[in-house]
Amino acid sequence: MRDKKDNATIDLPGFESGPDTDASVVVPEPKRSGPRPRRMALRQEQLALLEDTDATGLPVWKRDPDLDLTGLPVWKPD
Repeated sequence: MRDKKDNATIDLPGFESGPDTDASVVVPEPKRSGPRPRRMALRQEQLALLEDTDATGLPVWKRDPDLDLTGLPVWKPD
């Protein structure tokens, strides 16, 4: 649940008013003149994948002679 006023910031260090500032005086921000500039949208590009993929987008399975079907290395005598 949110409070209507947040009075806890007064107790935090760094938020107390200094000797030369008055906490009751609020300085309004200057108004901008003219319309707001539009942001240019970034162009999107398709990235090339490192490996070949199937229709689902998963990498295509390739048989590795150094691995068995479970993915464990095949023992080779010296």
